[in-house]
Amino acid sequence: MDLHGVHVPLITPFAENGEIALEALEGLAHAVLDEGAAGLVALGTTAEVAMLAEEERRAVVETCGRVARQRGATFVVGAGSSDTRGSAEALRGLKDEADAALVTVPSFVRPSEAGVLAHFTVLSEQSPVPLIVYNIPYRTGQTVGAATLRRLGELPMVAGVKHAVGGVDQDTVTLLADLPENFAVLAGDDPFFSALLALGASGGILASAHLHTGRFVELTEAWRSGDVAHARALGHRLSVMSASLFAEPNPTVIKGVLHAQGRIPTAAVRLPLVPASRASVEAAERQV
Repeated sequence: MDLHGVHVPLITPFAENGEIALEALEGLAHAVLDEGAAGLVALGTTAEVAMLAEEERRAVVETCGRVARQRGATFVVGAGSSDTRGSAEALRGLKDEADAALVTVPSFVRPSEAGVLAHFTVLSEQSPVPLIVYNIPYRTGQTVGAATLRRLGELPMVAGVKHAVGGVDQDTVTLLADLPENFAVLAGDDPFFSALLALGASGGILASAHLHTGRFVELTEAWRSGDVAHARALGHRLSVMSASLFAEPNPTVIKGVLHAQGRIPTAAVRLPLVPASRASVEAAERQV
């Protein structure tokens, strides 16, 4: 599958009564696609998925999936857990619902890299949709090196990796220098999006792209076309903006800015998250 370009992991907006504001969610989905996003991601970390009830998750998938189908966009759904059997069951439920599933490296249990490979081997054999491995060691507590990522990329149903290691380390450089065939690397740390594109990443799954989506799309196209001077300058500006949006736990600042812009009814988040401070939201607004 084609995983190039900018994919936006949508927030879950809440109404004043605490319920999901589905109309606002639909509006956000259309807005990022209007600006050139290649796809939507539902039930990612940015969606506060851990704090959503099962019926709320279904409503989010239905709403985002409907927009993606209407617009011909790629639709990815976050699925799975640290339990391999439970993850396989969740993936089976995505048949006819999604184009791909975003599946995090098992967290908390901290398996070996051999265990990570075995986990995704089983999922690859049982999943009805392609898998995007979510490699985010500062959340999972599990490092996955370039050699293991390459082996994951050789599995028949693994389409790519959302790569979010907190920077550009040696494994990142090594992986991008020698990718398996048809294996996409998608940047997952927004401030380092431009750096990963320069090294050969296919695109990104970027919460910051709720704002100025078109500029992130422009950055992708600039690196792809070889317009290095423009790509560097734009990449630096977007990196500063992205860093400001992650000044407090995601998606609190993004929600604060979207609410200030009148795009969502409240900036509310669910515990244990708390809303971003006014200072952080105002600082981000100055960069947007």
